[in-house]
Amino acid sequence: MTLLKMTRSICPKCNKVIDASVVEEDGKVWLQKKCDVHGSFKELYWGDANMYKWVEGFASEGAGVSNPAISIDPSKVACPYNCGLCTAHKSHTALANVFVTNRCNKRCWYCFAGLDNIKKNGYVYEPPFEQIVEMLRVLRDERPVPTNAIQFTGGEPTIRDDMLDIIKEAVKMGFQSIMLNTNGITLALDPDLVARYRKAGVNFLYLSFDGVTATTNPKNHEYIPKIIENCRKAGMPVTLVPTLINGVNDHEIWPIVRFGLDNIDVVRSVNFQPVSFVGTMTRSISEEEKRKAQRITIPDMAHKLEAQSKGLIRASGFYPVPTVAPVADIISKVRGGMPITKFTCNSHCGMATFVFKDGDKIIPLEEFVDIGRAYKLLKELSFEDLGTNVGKLKAATKLYSKVSKIVNKEKAPKDVDVASMIVDVLLKKGGTDKFVLRSMMIGSMHFMDPYNYDIDRVQRCVIHYVTPDGRIIPFCAFNVLPEFYRDKINKKFGIPIAEWEKQTGKKLEDDLKRI
Repeated sequence: MTLLKMTRSICPKCNKVIDASVVEEDGKVWLQKKCDVHGSFKELYWGDANMYKWVEGFASEGAGVSNPAISIDPSKVACPYNCGLCTAHKSHTALANVFVTNRCNKRCWYCFAGLDNIKKNGYVYEPPFEQIVEMLRVLRDERPVPTNAIQFTGGEPTIRDDMLDIIKEAVKMGFQSIMLNTNGITLALDPDLVARYRKAGVNFLYLSFDGVTATTNPKNHEYIPKIIENCRKAGMPVTLVPTLINGVNDHEIWPIVRFGLDNIDVVRSVNFQPVSFVGTMTRSISEEEKRKAQRITIPDMAHKLEAQSKGLIRASGFYPVPTVAPVADIISKVRGGMPITKFTCNSHCGMATFVFKDGDKIIPLEEFVDIGRAYKLLKELSFEDLGTNVGKLKAATKLYSKVSKIVNKEKAPKDVDVASMIVDVLLKKGGTDKFVLRSMMIGSMHFMDPYNYDIDRVQRCVIHYVTPDGRIIPFCAFNVLPEFYRDKINKKFGIPIAEWEKQTGKKLEDDLKRI
């Protein structure tokens, strides 16, 4: 056993902050910790120790937040219990979740928000339009980098009657990336609804998609063909979002990707989310054997994809999220120092790769681009003077020349000029369009739970929730510690179910009947 680092975690029984060690053993990485009251715990952290150590080389420092809602001395911060964001947080918001309702038209057994039994929770959380606008304003007021990307989530956001109005208001406020997190059922039942959301300002559907069969995806399998058809007609890009559970749907990783590639004109990305044992899944936490059987990590997903695709998409093609951090530095310089969203999460939070299609042929990006050399080139360029027109011209010329040398044009898709695409991404507004339209991203983001909790990851989190009281809370605090955040906020700003039903004349069961 080899010690890789010391960190801080929480006791999964009492939530007390305790010391933890991250160790390598048998080719895997484990988190070990001991609570004085509840004893020792050992949990799988990453399924591949070599990959764990490799991704650390891509770590990038963030700008943090200069106007934190919780302004206290960093030395006195009791992370993760002072979230808001606080002075100890090291990254700004890259994507904000706007939790618009805890009502849902499904009751999923693995829901991380714990909404399978809303009656047990006792409250309907559904902030009024005006309150949501104030929440959006908090995000736009974040400094030094105003939040630019939001995701409306729930529950099922599309069952709100005023969802289109909320989206239109977000557009007016300057948000450039607006995602809608949905199971898509309402969008299948109403053929015009996708088009209305697209027209209102939604850039992406973040579509729950747990498998290609009714067994692995009982939630919305029967609706998927109609959802994709309606999105195709409306020109609505889609991200497929499978919750990955070992022994449940991990055998369909490649078929899920294959489905995305077969619909690449609509599906722009597939983002696997390895299950975290929070919310409804807390029932598995108390059953150690079941939890360990269902646990799957990012490297496990990547290796399974390589095996299932018979080596077509290799695990070595996945790079950690902070790999793109130099891109933000370059774009900021090109735009005269303008604050740009920079993905500076912990290197172990997520990974991604890209694939292209050339006719029926599938070509991974790493097949024709030396990504490692490309990263080094971007790092070098991020330190150069790019603030003048002369600087930009020199950078474009230099970049095109150098990138061309690390691209194998013989293996590249016939009509894809990657060097030109990369120059456009860095030097032109809207420059990502060419790249996005020709490729499909395959990614994975692993949110934590009380067993694999690493406070270093929380402090670098870039995916946050905004709340009605003006706080911004990291995803892995909001959902992992519901008694401090999610459930507490639901109760504080929610309405007792009986009162809500009396006010609205509706019944919670009516949501299920919409299906």
